Amino acid sequence: MGLKLHALKGRTEAGVDEAGRGCLAGPVTAAAVIPGKAGKAWMRAGLNDSKQLNATTRQDLRVRIESEAAAWAVGWATVEEIETLNILKASHLAMHRAIDALQVEPEFLLIDGNRFEAHAIPHSCEIKGDGRFLSIAAASVLAKTHRDALMLNLAAEFPVYGWDRSKGYPTKAHKAALSVHGTCVHHRKTFKW
Repeated sequence: MGLKLHALKGRTEAGVDEAGRGCLAGPVTAAAVIPGKAGKAWMRAGLNDSKQLNATTRQDLRVRIESEAAAWAVGWATVEEIETLNILKASHLAMHRAIDALQVEPEFLLIDGNRFEAHAIPHSCEIKGDGRFLSIAAASVLAKTHRDALMLNLAAEFPVYGWDRSKGYPTKAHKAALSVHGTCVHHRKTFKW
């Protein structure tokens, strides 16, 4: 079963997704995408849930989405905000920031997941929406690629943690590095490893 172009044809919909909720380090990142007329071409190029794509395909799709979408935006919630609010609320904050940064205001939001802190724009939560709706799949690609790029930059600054490979997720190597070196300023100290 392929991606759906719209939840309801005839309205401007933005798909919204996040990346980095399960990480031990770095911010949580969200993206919002209004595909416009380019969506069918992205599907032909292999657009899917970002977790189902390799890094090269994700990066190629990012370039296309950012150049062809009717509107797109990325939002972040910092490690400090994650620690203060909790990861779910910080994820919603990042999503709100992405939605609010869109240059075109959508009429409806398709949110990946089962919970969302209401926005002024009406929304629908879609479980596994990144594999079901084109706009959410596009948002998942942008959220993932923007966060991965940031973690690669942080990996150069803090090479002992291996973020160039783990992107901050709790891999065996990342946890081993934490045991030896302890945490740094980019770690979520309330998370257990």
